[in-house]
Amino acid sequence: MPEIKRALISVFHKEGIVDFAKGLAKLGIEILSTGGTARALREAGIRVRDVSRYTHSPAMLGGRVKTLHPRIHAALLAVRDDPEQMREIKQYGVELIDMVVVNFYPFQEVVQKARVSLKEARENIDIGGPTMLRAAAKNFPYVATVTGPDQYPQILKELEENRCCLSQATCLNLAMRVFQETSAYDALIAHYMEKETGQKFPDIINLSFKKQKNLRYGENSHQKAAFYREWIETRPSLSSTEKLWGKDLSFNNLLDLDAALAIVSEFREPAAVVIKHTNPCGVGCASHLQEAFKNAYSGDPVSAFGSIIGLNRTVDPLTAEEIASPDKFIEAIIAPDYEKKALEILKTGQKWGKNLRILKVNGSLVRENLGCEIKGVRGGILFQERDEETYFSSNLRTVTERAPTQKEQDELLFAWTVCKHVKSNAIVLSKDKTVVGVGAGQMSRVDSSRLAIGKAGDRASGACLASDAFFPFPDAVEEAGKSEITALIQPGGSLRDQEIIAAADRFRMAMVFTGMRHFKH
Repeated sequence: MPEIKRALISVFHKEGIVDFAKGLAKLGIEILSTGGTARALREAGIRVRDVSRYTHSPAMLGGRVKTLHPRIHAALLAVRDDPEQMREIKQYGVELIDMVVVNFYPFQEVVQKARVSLKEARENIDIGGPTMLRAAAKNFPYVATVTGPDQYPQILKELEENRCCLSQATCLNLAMRVFQETSAYDALIAHYMEKETGQKFPDIINLSFKKQKNLRYGENSHQKAAFYREWIETRPSLSSTEKLWGKDLSFNNLLDLDAALAIVSEFREPAAVVIKHTNPCGVGCASHLQEAFKNAYSGDPVSAFGSIIGLNRTVDPLTAEEIASPDKFIEAIIAPDYEKKALEILKTGQKWGKNLRILKVNGSLVRENLGCEIKGVRGGILFQERDEETYFSSNLRTVTERAPTQKEQDELLFAWTVCKHVKSNAIVLSKDKTVVGVGAGQMSRVDSSRLAIGKAGDRASGACLASDAFFPFPDAVEEAGKSEITALIQPGGSLRDQEIIAAADRFRMAMVFTGMRHFKH
């Protein structure tokens, strides 16, 4: 159990540091410090000894070299119960340091700024702070490490209750956090340099996330879980949402909300999506958000019970009234914002308002490049670019005798956009910018087709169909023709493409190839 007699404090973020240092000084702990930290502590009336006086060396290179000194690192690394090491400490007149209080230069904040230069980013890579912390954390049986203001109150409390001593368990936990934070800091720097050098798939990947909160449980109640956020957030995301109403989000809620954001961000016009188990069971676009939601919910109202709703416009009272009708049960809503009256309607205007979670996305929902995604497998991870290819009508290749009309072409692109967000094998039927049938996650494409057509019922007549991959056999196309579907969109590339084209021609259906697949596993 180390006794704290001397602490070195050098922090960039000074939140809470004055009160913490006052608490240490009150306990009789000597404080060493540098630069701006020393100045802030002195201005608060705290007695401080400059590091340069401790090391007998001035700061060098404009302040780049202050704590990178053998005297400091010997004071941090000395094993107190090793007689030979303590003999050297005495021989060289080293005064031991028992606590290091450090946080880093704001590299993360700097590189988030628009048009930051490589030079500015480089100047904000901290060297001395992480070096001291790593040395002290290695020697945790004898030296305590403090990295954030959230730790200050508990450390002061323990010091006060234990005559300036900290337990081994406390010091080990503090050391663990040091290595978590220094590795995360290095990962941020590496990630920035990877982007600067254009490396999408580097030889070594360092992931850096920070826990946002513990979750009640995972996908199922017997699984433990937590939500971690990216260290650097550059776009609207779940970790930057604001919860305006309702109880805590579950693991499954978060997955579904992410799926909802992904889909509504695809559309420029007002759009709504209804999500169940990360699949859309309804999507609608219209000139007004109320109509878009009404259309989306009508896609599969039975499956929509207990769903997640995503919207890409500010929610107005008319849309809120439509959502809040007592015949619906919705788990959560996510949107860019809510008018005041709309928010009151959602919170109080129906029988299930107390159970509804209402979330606001901080930032505009626009389609953007989200980089790469990670999937865990036993023994490693799979790392790939996200499926974010934009598709335009000019890329379509008509392969049937009849070409799609302009209206059909627009409908096909709408269905195709939705289809890439459905678990494979995926089939989507749409009509008037409204999804009327979804076949998701089936092992055969014809089964997905039958499922989507069955969901659509009479609405299949005159609808358009999208398939996330090619048709291996004509059977699904024949099912579509029998249901009076008028146009199809698919990647093409099957060995039986000619048979499939012939089947479409028999039913006078238009069919276009995209040359691009949208598997989703």
